[in-house]
Amino acid sequence: QVQLVESGGGLVQAGGSLRLSCAASGRTLSSVAMGWFRQRPGKEREFVTAISWSGASTYYGDSVKGRFTISRDNAKNTVYLQMNSLKPEDTAVYYCAAKYNSHNYGSEYNYDYWGQGTQVTVSS
Repeated sequence: QVQLVESGGGLVQAGGSLRLSCAASGRTLSSVAMGWFRQRPGKEREFVTAISWSGASTYYGDSVKGRFTISRDNAKNTVYLQMNSLKPEDTAVYYCAAKYNSHNYGSEYNYDYWGQGTQVTVSS
């Protein structure tokens, strides 16, 4: 069993930055892929980014490419999401998730454990 806890959300002005963290407990994350998803108001949950277990491979949704960066520190059992040049349309609840399989990174159905989410609000 894995428990994931996100932190770092908040209110920021457009153009600003935030860094989200996802800390894991109960099981090491060093051998699993991790992803970030978000759910905007009135929308379905969508893929934001993912990182392989080693950190060697990263994947991004089109809407965040060039602005967001995912990273991980396996020694700290933590995954990060650096969000720069934030836009009002980035306002959402952000979730981290752990994936214990080799299936498509972009599908939420392939993730086994989820955090409770952290709210990010970007004002215009």
